[in-house]
Amino acid sequence: MNRRDFLTQASLLTASSLISLESFAAAKGKHKMAYSAITWNGNDLVAIKDIAALGFKGIQLRANTYAPFKDKPQDLKDLLDQNGLTLAMFSSGNVGIQDDISKDVETHLNHARFVKALGGKSLQITNVSRPKDRNPTTEELKKYARNMSEVAKQVVGETGVQPAWHNHMHQLGETPEEVEIVATNMDTKYIKLELDVAHYTQGGGNAADAIIKYKDILHATHIKDTKPNAESRSGYQFVELGQGRVDFPAIFKALEKIKFDGWNVIELDAVPVKGRTALESGQTSKKYLESINIKFA
Repeated sequence: MNRRDFLTQASLLTASSLISLESFAAAKGKHKMAYSAITWNGNDLVAIKDIAALGFKGIQLRANTYAPFKDKPQDLKDLLDQNGLTLAMFSSGNVGIQDDISKDVETHLNHARFVKALGGKSLQITNVSRPKDRNPTTEELKKYARNMSEVAKQVVGETGVQPAWHNHMHQLGETPEEVEIVATNMDTKYIKLELDVAHYTQGGGNAADAIIKYKDILHATHIKDTKPNAESRSGYQFVELGQGRVDFPAIFKALEKIKFDGWNVIELDAVPVKGRTALESGQTSKKYLESINIKFA
């Protein structure tokens, strides 16, 4: 082989290596990203079209869609299919800490049947049982974990739909310590974790560390941002991604470290600036993800 042929071969090998490295880097940054319809404040049919237009492949719907579509779920499924959207998560509502949870079981079973008819596989569970004038006791947190587990057991047994607990400010499981008590007392054969990174951050935790800690029970995430707001009654405000203090590069690095392949649902409870549309907020969040090289699977 003469010198020119050698250099040509070397150049081709180098180019091939660079392409392989670039492909690896691109693949490493891919995540299953969905978007929650909550920002559209009940206008779910508009939300479906806007979320699809933003380029997301998954959507989270809330329980408000159950009443109008419970007897005709195929109509809603057809709309999701037409827009290329998978039902990534369904907000099913609360489980309480009362002794009789028969109504909770009935509610979540009905929702799970609905989710299954829509082609979905996941059900979000929250609660409204936090005391107003004190922190919850360890026993209350354990009771919540037991009740959720019983509801989830029946949901999984009948429908195969996977319930996941959403940690939340002003609910049971507000702080990292409370999350730990609930998480370690759930029957994780039936109930998994849907980690909301903004609520966990606001509650005083490190969301990236929590992803590593709870990797074995992590079913989904809520990708959400929060910032201090003295004018808000709570002292904070949920905002578009990149506009607050949540460390998303660290969070996505942790997700890649554990090879997480579940849905990451972007959520914004309400448009934070008057006059801005839900679609515009979605565009802001998407641009931020692109700026930190997060690609959608």
